[in-house]
Amino acid sequence: MYRLAGMSNPRQAQAFIDYMASRGIALSLAPEPEGRFAIWLEDSTHLVEAEAELHMFLADPYAAKYQAASWDVAESRTAKFYYNSPNLLKVVKSQAGPFSLSVMVTTVVIYVLWLLGFQQTLFDWLHFPSMEGDQWQLWRFFSHALIHFSALHIVFNCLWWWLLGGQLEQHSGVAKLVQVFLVSALISGFAQFWLSDPGPSYYFGGLSGVVYALMGYIWWMGWLSPQQGLSLPRAYVGFMLVWLVIGFIQPFMAIANMAHLFGLLSGCGLALFDATKGRRH
Repeated sequence: MYRLAGMSNPRQAQAFIDYMASRGIALSLAPEPEGRFAIWLEDSTHLVEAEAELHMFLADPYAAKYQAASWDVAESRTAKFYYNSPNLLKVVKSQAGPFSLSVMVTTVVIYVLWLLGFQQTLFDWLHFPSMEGDQWQLWRFFSHALIHFSALHIVFNCLWWWLLGGQLEQHSGVAKLVQVFLVSALISGFAQFWLSDPGPSYYFGGLSGVVYALMGYIWWMGWLSPQQGLSLPRAYVGFMLVWLVIGFIQPFMAIANMAHLFGLLSGCGLALFDATKGRRH
């Protein structure tokens, strides 16, 4: 067999194969790395004719004769190619790891139960320890990050968690993401509880503080220790910082601003510690 050409469009390559089949010359299509497809000539004695026809095809791949040939040989074609759309679940899994996926699934399940009428039960079990005796229930220092109060709230947080948490987990491993999650959930929770005035935002929850910690960690690691290979587009950083400022100055929405701010500071602090430790080593 002889590799005749490589193409990035498999439908177009199949049209040429069908046309050559109508002329009695057998070609086959095979996938290659980086999304390309190779056209293979099965009998090299037809090489001159195949190359000449390929040259004419590439000059006008949408000519009527090629489309007509595809219709003529469609039923007798032995190789079938399917062009499926990317599977959403596969896309999500490819950009995350076991811990980031587990947190996403847990938050979604909790939110579904919230919508089904278990709001009070969930909040009673998962809220930050703000009542007498709660402080001995240690899970509360972290579980508040898993509660979300609206569709926009959970979509916004889960999207950023997937983008940033998935990136950190794939780059630095599960242990590092768990560390950032626990530290930032603890610090952002305490900051929101102790530094915010009693009001709607006093009863808080969500991954926002952790998300800001992830943003701060990846951002500062890219700045302080670029050789580590972690980086964040400036547009992401700019958007998150602008949203942080808007949260403090807007009077309409109840936003856990202290959780956001101290989540960001905790992520930057962890990055500073890791970058300094890396220089010493």
